[in-house]
Amino acid sequence: MDDAKPKLLVQVRQQIRLRNYSIRTEAVYAEWVKRYIRFHRYRHPAEMGAPEVEAFLTHLAVNRNVAGSTQNQALAALLFLYKEVLDVDLPWLEGVVRAKKPAHLPVVLTREEVASVLAKLEGVQWLVATLLYGAGLRLLEALRLRVKDVDFARGEILVRDGKGQKDRVTMLPRVLAVALQEHLRSVEAIHRQDLADGFGQANLPFALARKYPTAAAEWGWQFVFPSGRRSRDPRSKGIFRHHLHEKTIQRAVREAVRKAELVKPATPHTLRHCFATHLLESGQDIRTVQELLGHADVKTTMIYTHVLNRGGLAVLSPLDR
Repeated sequence: MDDAKPKLLVQVRQQIRLRNYSIRTEAVYAEWVKRYIRFHRYRHPAEMGAPEVEAFLTHLAVNRNVAGSTQNQALAALLFLYKEVLDVDLPWLEGVVRAKKPAHLPVVLTREEVASVLAKLEGVQWLVATLLYGAGLRLLEALRLRVKDVDFARGEILVRDGKGQKDRVTMLPRVLAVALQEHLRSVEAIHRQDLADGFGQANLPFALARKYPTAAAEWGWQFVFPSGRRSRDPRSKGIFRHHLHEKTIQRAVREAVRKAELVKPATPHTLRHCFATHLLESGQDIRTVQELLGHADVKTTMIYTHVLNRGGLAVLSPLDR
């Protein structure tokens, strides 16, 4: 098994890259495959099937008490392993005990609370957080923005390859235009210095680097929020200036929430919830909000309508009467 194990993981990574999955998906799927093999005492997955998959997933739900989303992630990884790598179609997994996914309402801040959190941020952290609230972006969508995808003339941001590998257009808040342009001027100076040092290439998605060999060094392909240092790409092994790490923003927002003395457990993603909620509160059509958020189903967007049901479906408490 020691000889076959790395060979299998290489096949998993190859199939993931053929389908243009992100490097995060690659790392997560490979880790679940390794955990699955370890759980069954290093038996090769080709020697196992649906019963072993069910046993592993049931173990996660019953013994490890994992969240429903975590168990679904493991299931997706194993289904990919069998279907795409081993070319085996597993029968429907009826015996698996599925972890229950709780239906939580999103944490939403008031406009005043959002303002108090943003006031505790500064610099790039403030710019990213304000963009999350002002444009309804997911954190990684903001950090992966390229210069060419910000249209100041039209007041738009083009989100490429968002969740579900879908593109969408959202607004660029007018009040952010000047600050963002000033930020890009400093980023362009960094890019010029990188070029002078013999670097300055962005890591292009999928096979664009082969199709457009000179595009990686172009200004339009650079990240709007670049990292403070260059690093080696784990796939291509090239030296690039990647985008800012999401933990940088997560830590900054967590500290801002603490300084603002809020009791709500707010995160960067909370700002996206606030974007949707505050738009609906101001009377925006739910279909418009759905498109801005990039939701495939309006039912997903409807979770934000709970803010309109004040007092429990707009029912007045007898105490208030």
